[in-house]
Amino acid sequence: MEPLIRVSGLRYRYDDGAQALDGVDFLLYPRETVALLGPNGSGKTTFLLHLVGLLTGEGEVEVCGLAVKRKNLTVIRQKVGILFQDSDDQLFMPTVFDDVAFGPLNLGLDRVEVERRVHECLHQVGMEAAASRAPYHLSAGEKRRVALAGVLAMNPEILLLDEPVTFLDPPGRAALVDILHRLPQAKIIVTHDMDLARELASRAVFFSEGRAASSGPVDEVIGRFQWDTRVLTR
Repeated sequence: MEPLIRVSGLRYRYDDGAQALDGVDFLLYPRETVALLGPNGSGKTTFLLHLVGLLTGEGEVEVCGLAVKRKNLTVIRQKVGILFQDSDDQLFMPTVFDDVAFGPLNLGLDRVEVERRVHECLHQVGMEAAASRAPYHLSAGEKRRVALAGVLAMNPEILLLDEPVTFLDPPGRAALVDILHRLPQAKIIVTHDMDLARELASRAVFFSEGRAASSGPVDEVIGRFQWDTRVLTR
């Protein structure tokens, strides 16, 4: 089976000289869910941003057979959807319907197809009844589900999820986890939530100081490291 994402020798240094990624190799296969674990500042989110060309480092990054280069970014960004940690970074239109419709409209799809996608994706995340509401009136969990609907409306093959359950209360978390379980797309989940990693992922990769220091079954990777609320150490 050919991987959907292939990364080899990825290195990235910030403008201040700090090494954010230091030779990362990574593969993601169809329908696979991989959790990225590790302390803050270990390179997890920086790694995600390279997969859609928001950052460019040294090494090779390939998504769905396409090198992540400027000429391929339009296609790649249709194949890869990102759910950011803060839903307010993704919700900016007057109504929920308009937010979910924004991406498909920018693809040039006709209004009938756009409306079909909006209703289908809002139904998928259990938010169809909120279509006419203003996003800022929603709870954190509802905002996260609407933001996810906006991502799904682009028909991505891969989902990148950056701390998806942060700020969610237990019911909101449970609702989102149930939705993510049912989605067929391959997923990469950046998380500090070990329970979430166990619930959703079949494999984990532990990032440390910009390197993919360990990879394997979730419990096996977690067992190699000591969990602290602020930092993960050897």
